[in-house]
Amino acid sequence: MSTPTEKAIIKTSLGEMTLAFWPDVAPKTVENFKKLANEKFYDGTAFHRIIKGFMIQGGCPNTKKGARGMPGTGDPGYKVKAEFNAKAHVRGVISMARSASPDSAGCQFFICHGDASFLNKQYTAFGQLVAGDDVLEKIATVATTNGGGGEKSTPIDRVEVESIRIVTVAE
Repeated sequence: MSTPTEKAIIKTSLGEMTLAFWPDVAPKTVENFKKLANEKFYDGTAFHRIIKGFMIQGGCPNTKKGARGMPGTGDPGYKVKAEFNAKAHVRGVISMARSASPDSAGCQFFICHGDASFLNKQYTAFGQLVAGDDVLEKIATVATTNGGGGEKSTPIDRVEVESIRIVTVAE
């Protein structure tokens, strides 16, 4: 008998990626991500920070068309307590973005494009790609420019998160 599990389907302007969750190591983070996805919070946001070989970052409400505020600074109006764990930050792992404060994550997330082991046990890893590595590659290799912060990580062409849907699948 197979056990049904929930996965996230991230539909982007460059294709779809499927994520499996790790509720055993980050239960509150997984629940928060699923809640925001089910509320359609992520629909119409964009990957606003892309660094080839490192990660793609999205989930900021300030990236929605017509939104005010600087991309990368938005949150859902609350913070989620960190759930640092032993999962390694390697290609395909999804983790919560945050500011300098460990408990400052809310809605922004990043998907590792390469080995980011220097983030281990400092950011909350909560799942991994199980399909769509080719889409991760397409997003991670888009042309970027200096967005004003001195880092060449702002995509020249918008990479939209059209939707994130939580689906139940039989394992």
